[in-house]
Amino acid sequence: MCSLGSMSCPQGMQGGEMLTVRLVHLIEAHCDEIADGVLKKFQASSRTSDLRNVAPQELRQRTLEILRHLSEWLLCKPEGEIERRYRGMGRVRAAQNVSLVDFCWSMIFTKEQIWGFIQQQGYLQGPLEIYGEMELLRLLDQFFERAICYGAEGYEAARDQAGDRVAPPAEIAGRAKHCVPS
Repeated sequence: MCSLGSMSCPQGMQGGEMLTVRLVHLIEAHCDEIADGVLKKFQASSRTSDLRNVAPQELRQRTLEILRHLSEWLLCKPEGEIERRYRGMGRVRAAQNVSLVDFCWSMIFTKEQIWGFIQQQGYLQGPLEIYGEMELLRLLDQFFERAICYGAEGYEAARDQAGDRVAPPAEIAGRAKHCVPS
């Protein structure tokens, strides 16, 4: 187990550090509510339609694995553990015929749902609270960016193992529709 109080922050901002830890614990305490919101986003969005190839229970379980232990994922897990977990997830999602684009959107939607939950809590009252939320956003960005990149590496490994070096142009064109902001 790691020490949540060991997160570094500028001198004199220890209150902001503690607020960040409290926010992470708040997320962990409300993980079921946040997971429900994530799954609703997955079901409602055309950008994650390929996730219908994955059992809803599996999606919920994977989401809860992160949310219930968010403090560990953000503050304690070594880079190698994040790499192992998300490369493996990329390989699994590729085998389940979930496009890489849909995988990426699922990660973005998860981060957005977490951040939206924090914004609803109304903590932004002064500089210390703003610092705490900005530190949390930095940690979320760092984690989810790495998760997406390692997941993409897992997809590449699955593709290489299957012998498909380059996706057909029609497949690339079909996936590109997901990348246009709505």
